[in-house]
Amino acid sequence: MAARLPEGLRLLPEALDRAGQQALLAEVLACLAAAPPFQPEMPRTGKSLSVRMSNAGKLGWVSDRAGGYRYQPHHPATGARWPAIPDSLMALWRRSCAWPDPPEACLINLYTAEARMGLHVDADEEALAAPVLSVSLGATALFRVGGPQRNDPTASLPLRSGDVLVLAGAARSCHHGIDRIRPGTSQLVSRALPGVERINLTLRRVTIPRR
Repeated sequence: MAARLPEGLRLLPEALDRAGQQALLAEVLACLAAAPPFQPEMPRTGKSLSVRMSNAGKLGWVSDRAGGYRYQPHHPATGARWPAIPDSLMALWRRSCAWPDPPEACLINLYTAEARMGLHVDADEEALAAPVLSVSLGATALFRVGGPQRNDPTASLPLRSGDVLVLAGAARSCHHGIDRIRPGTSQLVSRALPGVERINLTLRRVTIPRR
């Protein structure tokens, strides 16, 4: 039985027009020049994830066998600080998320035609009540979302270039992932990064502000 979309999940189709997508891609490419993509690993097995990634912001998400899933302020290979989150993404967070505190991390995931993202819950943050905002650039991806338990029924929807997805409320604790990429549905990313079909940008608040 397929699930209904969880409460708190909002899809904003074509939140970025073509010009906005191109401008954001240029900013992301600048981030990748400062923080080259790396291959995250599963903590227990050391097996590589199928996506390569980088980060922007005060904190970046990394994963490897030695240290597990974590956020840290520097690139795991170069040791350099992550570049700043592009202003356009910060503005998109303010427009799309009813949350008083800014994001601290922007995960930059690079999807080839064969890349996938298994069902998971974003749970490495201290600020688990804060929403997660996801921006799609490039080829269409089939997004799958279920419930708090891995075996809960799931529903799926396509994410196209320029779409924005917000996971808030109950949806924040639901399993979700990417089943597959539909190569060739957009050349926005592949023209700039041969072999890469899609970029996903995920904004997260990591720590709870001490007020």
